[in-house]
Amino acid sequence: MSEYFSLSECDVIGFDLDHTLCRYHLKETSRLIYDSFARFLVEHKGYDKELLTLSPATWDFCFKGLVMDLEDGNLKLAEDGTVLRLINRTHTSHTSSIHVKTVYVCVGDYFQWCKIKLTITIFFSLAKYYFYDNYFDLPGALLCARVVDLIHKSGNEIVSDFWKDMIAAIDHNYNTSAFKENAGTYFPSVKNDPGKYLQPCSDSVKAWLRSMKNAGKVLLLITSSHSDYCRLVCDYILGKDFEELFDVIITNALKPGFFSLIPQQRPFRTLVDDEEDSEGLPALDKPGWYSQGNWPHLHELLKTMTGKSEPKVVYFGDSMRSDIFPASCYGKWETVMILEEMEGEGVQKSDTNCKDAEAEPLEKKGKYESPGMKKPSCASEQWGSYFVDVDTGLGEDEESQKVTWCCNSINTYSTMAIPSVEAIADLPLDYKFPRFSPDKPRTVGYYPRPPDSLLKKSENIPRE
Repeated sequence: MSEYFSLSECDVIGFDLDHTLCRYHLKETSRLIYDSFARFLVEHKGYDKELLTLSPATWDFCFKGLVMDLEDGNLKLAEDGTVLRLINRTHTSHTSSIHVKTVYVCVGDYFQWCKIKLTITIFFSLAKYYFYDNYFDLPGALLCARVVDLIHKSGNEIVSDFWKDMIAAIDHNYNTSAFKENAGTYFPSVKNDPGKYLQPCSDSVKAWLRSMKNAGKVLLLITSSHSDYCRLVCDYILGKDFEELFDVIITNALKPGFFSLIPQQRPFRTLVDDEEDSEGLPALDKPGWYSQGNWPHLHELLKTMTGKSEPKVVYFGDSMRSDIFPASCYGKWETVMILEEMEGEGVQKSDTNCKDAEAEPLEKKGKYESPGMKKPSCASEQWGSYFVDVDTGLGEDEESQKVTWCCNSINTYSTMAIPSVEAIADLPLDYKFPRFSPDKPRTVGYYPRPPDSLLKKSENIPRE
């Protein structure tokens, strides 16, 4: 495999939508998602109204990359499964090694998370575990911790039964008909004021998409959002002619199942007025807009469209669980991880973003910024860095810097990582990006540069 990656070498270029092509105002969106879940618990399940009140400091708990163990709390893991931090309440500091020892198994010198294997199982929903790896999920982690706060305050025993109420809250706000019926809190709010939550794509990104299509590339949009919400988002960020930019649009893709359910593939369905046809398609025979589906059938269409037996595909996405891991392992696609945490650790925004920000009227700057609230992509005082953390498992007086499990996953399953598509939109299609490789330092593969915490740890971190 070449040590460099170039878009010019790809036949097909695919994109996720939310938090990939579409960047959100994270503070406002996070608050909206939290409120949509909390209101349901209070109004429909009888939870304490205190859940509706949050201080700016409480948002420090929102941190991408946590594994929630419904019995014991939220875990931040090192690449080898070492429990770096365990927290189940919003106001506690990271757990001591003594507490960890009572919950987890000691393996050699480390306290390791041995309840499930650190393999592909972590990427899929299990009965008592949930992996928080995208910004739509994070407010749910905070709400669960707030529920635990209130249970602890009342003196009752903490059990995992509240999770079924969380699932009900998610379904109430995001089920298939919620957008059309104006149900819940989330969709009505976004429809009423999309600019409060969505960031329009820059002219550079729009021109970049057109340049790839003009260069003969097949462009895909694959999102788990339903077609009606997808249309609203794309209209706002790309313009009314957004459908002209893509050869194939797939909504309600239900990732990661879109990639991984083999041989029980979910069939593609056609759409009429955003309603799915009840009859599934036996195969895809032409470009267009479809719902649900599976990558093997898509792969057959791409072979026909490109005239190649094995077309080279690259997919941009923000979720390791839903986008990067399955596309890499099952689809054998190149993958580009969109990682806003890079901006949270010293990587500057692109010149395009800066120009757009400068062009914005002064009265609108910061209009939607909640003062004192931590941006979910920034490092957390409670959780530390997304990429590197201190391991105290060696003993009370010893500690070592360890790469996080999320950071290791990025190195393992991504071709490269960027903070946003804007970061590369002005580059020529034949630009050669250094790719992640087990033979290179972990810092190689991030563009335009690695995050601060990795640079501070070492410019040459050995792979184990």
